[in-house]
This record gives sequence, structure tokens and C-alpha cells, in this order.
Amino acid sequence: MSELSLSITGMACGGCVASVQSVLAALPGVALAEVTLEPPRARVVYDPAAVAPAALIQAVVDAGFGAQPG
Repeated sequence: MSELSLSITGMACGGCVASVQSVLAALPGVALAEVTLEPPRARVVYDPAAVAPAALIQAVVDAGFGAQPG
């Protein structure tokens, strides 16, 4: 398993946090997705054989938020 930390933009409330967490957790290979509003970050534990970091970022972007490693 690998771990990726993402800086998330565009979240304003707990509903946003839940949306980002849900989108990440739904991806194949994701074992854990922890999202916080303050600071606006996501910690994702995933299987790199099943999902690429770019796909994790794209899922967040497709949900209407910004994401970048860090």
C-alpha cells in the first residue's frame, strides 16, 4: 500500500468533506480516505497496482474541487 497526501481547494463545509471522502473511497484500490476541512487536506491509503495518484486527483477534480499533491 502507498499513501498520498493531497491539498484540497474549494471545500467550505462538512458536506464538502463528505463528498470528497466518498469520491475517493469509492475508487478501486483505495483502502482509506481521510479528509479534513481545517486544514483542507486528504490522506489516501491506496494500492498503486489498482489506482494511480493521477486518478485520485482527477476524481476530486471531477467532483468539483481542486486537488494537488502536498
